[in-house]
Amino acid sequence: MINQIAFQNCLKNAGVEFISGVPDTLLNEFCLSIEENWPKDKHIIAANEGNAAALASGYHLFTGSVPLVYMQNSGMGNTLNPLLSLSNKEVYGIPMVLLIGWRGDPNEKDHLQHKKQGELTPVLLDALDIPYKILEDNEEDVLAAADWAVNEAKSLNAPVALIAKKNVFENGQKIDLSKEESTFEMFREDVIEKLIDHLPKDTIYVASTGRATRELYFLRKHRGESHENDFLNIGAMGHSSSIAAGIALSQKERLVVCLDGDSAAIMHMGSFAIQGNLQTPNLLHVVMNNGIHESVGGQASVGFQINLTQIAENTGYSTIQKPVQSASDFTDSINLVLSKKKPSFIEVHIKKGMRSKLPPLDIIPGNLKFIGFKNKTGLDG
Repeated sequence: MINQIAFQNCLKNAGVEFISGVPDTLLNEFCLSIEENWPKDKHIIAANEGNAAALASGYHLFTGSVPLVYMQNSGMGNTLNPLLSLSNKEVYGIPMVLLIGWRGDPNEKDHLQHKKQGELTPVLLDALDIPYKILEDNEEDVLAAADWAVNEAKSLNAPVALIAKKNVFENGQKIDLSKEESTFEMFREDVIEKLIDHLPKDTIYVASTGRATRELYFLRKHRGESHENDFLNIGAMGHSSSIAAGIALSQKERLVVCLDGDSAAIMHMGSFAIQGNLQTPNLLHVVMNNGIHESVGGQASVGFQINLTQIAENTGYSTIQKPVQSASDFTDSINLVLSKKKPSFIEVHIKKGMRSKLPPLDIIPGNLKFIGFKNKTGLDG
C-alpha cells in the first residue's frame, strides 16, 4: 500500500482542490485518510457516484481547478449520464480525475457480482474516450500517474481515470467498530433476528448489499433455517427497496421486508416517493442506521444528520414519525406501521460494528430466483 499523505500532496501540488466520491473497499485507506486530512468543505462523500461527478463539475465551473472523483467500479454506471452529457469535451469540457477501485480484476479472485464489471472496466473507459492508467502497488509509479492524470485532464478538458488494483489504496484490515461507545441498544444482527422472530414464517426478506446480506445469511445458518424466503442483493447498491417493492407487487398475500442500510437508502432516495405511493400494504422498508459506510471501512454517512423517517413519511410511507432506538420500541413499531395498510417504513438507530467472524456468502446467485416457489436455496452443493 502506498503512503496516503504522499498521494494527497501529489494531488494538491498538481492543483486538485475538491474531492468527492462514494467509499470503496479497495480505496478504504485513501477514503479514511482524505476524511481526516483534506479540508472538510472540499471533500464530500456523495449519495452516489453520479452525484459526486456533478458536484465535482459544479466546483470546476467557477474555479477552473481539476477535481477528483472516487468510486468502486460498480458505481461507474451511475456516472455515465454526467460523464457523457455534462463533462464530455464535446459538451462542457470539464476536466476531472476518476479514481476507480478495480473489483473483479480478471487477475484477482473476487465475488461473482464483480466479475463482469471487472472485465468491462477498461472497456467502458475506452468506449467513453477516457484515457486511463492502471495503478499497481508501486508508490513512485502511482505518484507519477496521479500527476499525469491531473495534467492530462487539464490538457484535454475532459475526464481522465486511474484504475486502482488491490492493495494500492486499501489497508486490508477493517476497523473493529463494535467497541465504540453507543447509546443505542441493538446491532444490525439484533434487528434482523427480531424481525425473523416476530413476523410470519413466510415473510420474504430482501437484504441490502454488504453487511445485511451476510448477517441474514449467517442467522439462517445459525438457526438451522432455510434461505427459501430470502433474496440476498449482493450487487445493485441502493436498489434493494425497489427490488422488495417489485416482489411485494407480485406477492400481495405475503409480507415483504427490505433490510436496508442508511448509506444504501440515501444512494437512490428518489425511489422513496415511488415505493411510498404503491398499493403495497405488504411492503415494510426497514433502514438500519448507524451513520457510516460500514462495509467499506466506516467512513461517515449523513444518516444521523437527516431525518430519514420524516422523509419517508413525506413521500407516502406509513411511519411512527421518529426513529426507533430500543429493542422494546422496535416490536411495537412493527405492529403499528403494519396496521395502517400502506407501505411501511421503520428507521432503527443501531450500534456500529458486527461480529468479528461471519461465514462468506456461499451462494449461487441464479438459484435465488423464484424464492419460495422452488426448492432452491441458492447454496452450493
